[in-house]
Amino acid sequence: GADPVQKVSIIPRGIGALGYTLQTPLEDRFLMSRSELTGKIKGLLGGRAAEEIVFGEVSTGASNDLEKIAQIARNMITVYGMSEQAPNISLVDHQQDLFLGQGPGIRQHSEKLEQMIDDETQEIIRACYADAKQILTDKRDKLEKMAKVLLEKEKMDEHDILTILGPRNSKKESESKT
Repeated sequence: GADPVQKVSIIPRGIGALGYTLQTPLEDRFLMSRSELTGKIKGLLGGRAAEEIVFGEVSTGASNDLEKIAQIARNMITVYGMSEQAPNISLVDHQQDLFLGQGPGIRQHSEKLEQMIDDETQEIIRACYADAKQILTDKRDKLEKMAKVLLEKEKMDEHDILTILGPRNSKKESESKT
């Protein structure tokens, strides 16, 4: 469900960025499905999962990704109504003044609802992390090939990635070709 990867680099950029993965959507869109959002989370968790698989422990390298993941998962529940326990409910408060446009204001709610939001956010992230680890474990040979190319060249473009991983087999791409 994630957007295709266009480029991967291990060249440090800016403060705290030890590299990056550039993903761009196949087309302009304003809507994202639950599977696309969880695909995005799995992609962001890939580096952390690879560290655990290869080195047996994790580092601080994924801190920015973890911030993005937490925001996506929480928004799935509080903004987009994608909760399993309280589906089709948005807690966005458009009456609240936003400070410098810092995202949607969230309505006040009970401690019980906040606990449910926290639990469900954790469950989304836990399930996505387990999936990311399983994918990387199953494709460990391809992970090692990509790591070797990155260590040699410091970056990979879409052609390099497709050479190692093969073509994408996403449902969306096959539908767009028909």
